[in-house]
This record gives sequence, C-alpha cells and structure tokens, in this order.
Amino acid sequence: MTEKMSTSTRDRLITATVELLRSRGYSGTGVKQITVAAGVPMGSLYHHFPGGKPELAAAALRAAGTAYGELIPLLLTPYPDLREALPAAFAAAAEQIEQTGWINMCPVGTVAGEVADAEPALREVLAEIIDEWITGGTTYFVSRDLPPDTARELILGIVTALEGAFVLSRTLRSTEPLLAAGRAMSARLGELLTTPERTGPGSADP
Repeated sequence: MTEKMSTSTRDRLITATVELLRSRGYSGTGVKQITVAAGVPMGSLYHHFPGGKPELAAAALRAAGTAYGELIPLLLTPYPDLREALPAAFAAAAEQIEQTGWINMCPVGTVAGEVADAEPALREVLAEIIDEWITGGTTYFVSRDLPPDTARELILGIVTALEGAFVLSRTLRSTEPLLAAGRAMSARLGELLTTPERTGPGSADP
C-alpha cells in the first residue's frame, strides 16, 4: 500500500466516522457501519486505528473539533459590529441544520452528551477539544478589541448556546431555538459592552 493510498484510507475512515457520529452518536455507530460508509475493508480500520472504534472516534472528533473551532471566526469576521455578527452566525447555523434534514451540526456535542461517564478516555478528548474552542475563541474576541474576561465569557456563552440550541432545534424540527439563541447572545454582548470596566475600543464598541 502506497503512502498516498494509506493516507486516503485513513482520511476516508475519519470523514465517515464524523458524519456517523453527527447523525447516530457514539453508541449508535458500529465499526461495520464506518467501514461501509468509508468504502474500505474492516482490516483497514484496525490497520490505521489498532485501538478500534474508540481510537478512531477520538481522531474523528479531533478533526471535527478543529474544523468547528475555525467556523465561528469565519462567520463573524465579515461583520464590523459583533452585535450584528452573532445573530447572523446563528441564523446561518439554523439554515444549515434545516437544509440537512435536522442532522446535528456538531458531532462533538452529540458524543459529549453520551459518554461523559461511560467512556472516560473519550470524555477527556472531548474536554480537550472544548478547551481549545474556548482558548481560540477568547483569542479571537480579544483580537476584536474585547477585554480578555469579556472575550472568554462571550465564547463560553456562544458554545453553550449553540450546543443547546442544536439539541432543541433538532428535537423540535424548528430553527426558532437557534434564532432565539443568536438574539440572546447579541443582547448579552450589548450588556457586557455597556459595563464601563469591560468596555474596550474598536470594532465591538457600542
């Protein structure tokens, strides 16, 4: 097997696992389903991931976590005013989840709700991913001229609101929770910016 083929097989396994985790969760995803979706023989899974499903799931979640961590800055950067950017970002998520047939947008959140106690090693991987989201989001909002404490509070609120709204929107088959969450985060940012000791200069200024 050439290195190119080897890399391609590994990537197909990770991509297939990400999509299955989004729609079925960890317990609902089996190794046979993964190999069928990836179009590879069963032996390839254990060749690339000797630890089997837990090792593959960890790699898939890390890959998804990196991509999702880049999404918020990508959606917000075009808007000079963050108070306008937040509802727009949540609206984009609402449109996407509706268009994809209410499949959960985030495999990290899907799996985190399942394995907090059942799979301690995987929970640690998920905690690392979420910590990276918080750190990266804080850095981004500081670059948008928010004070560090405000930036951290904001990204914590956004991640919490998004993950909760995904669950509600998927369950209700409605975009309303995501749209409401976006408005709520915008309002909260406005409150943070009107607190004198937290108000900073630049693009986020009221």
